[in-house]
Amino acid sequence: MILAVLITNPQGNILVERFNGVPSEERLHWRSFLLNLGETNLNGVKTEEHFVAHHKSVYIVYTLFGDVSIFAVGKDAYDELALSEVISTITTSIKDICGKPPSERRFLDKYGRICMYLDEIFWKGLMENNDKDRIKRLARLKTPTEL
Repeated sequence: MILAVLITNPQGNILVERFNGVPSEERLHWRSFLLNLGETNLNGVKTEEHFVAHHKSVYIVYTLFGDVSIFAVGKDAYDELALSEVISTITTSIKDICGKPPSERRFLDKYGRICMYLDEIFWKGLMENNDKDRIKRLARLKTPTEL
């Protein structure tokens, strides 16, 4: 199960977060832990280089992509390899939307479309789609009331 996906800016502000099966009282712990992990390890790294961590019997994969950091937390079948695929799908989708690795401003300009793509990538803790063309087509099919 994918427990959490967080996307943050360089200052550590959360731009997008999705939690699945994580009690609300534990979310603050995960937010601060992931932000601290990124602050400690993502300074001066190459973009799209994946990093792996293990904490409290869950796996964490994170990367720097343009001006945003992306974190994925999973357990059981979502080990390092599966989470790396999730991160790769997210970065490919964001690159497709923004045209290049995004600055924070470009990310926020395309925020609605990015959220729609995230909804097509995973739902209720499971990865549903990893093909960028299929994700793009499914996001386009949503009616305006579902936006």
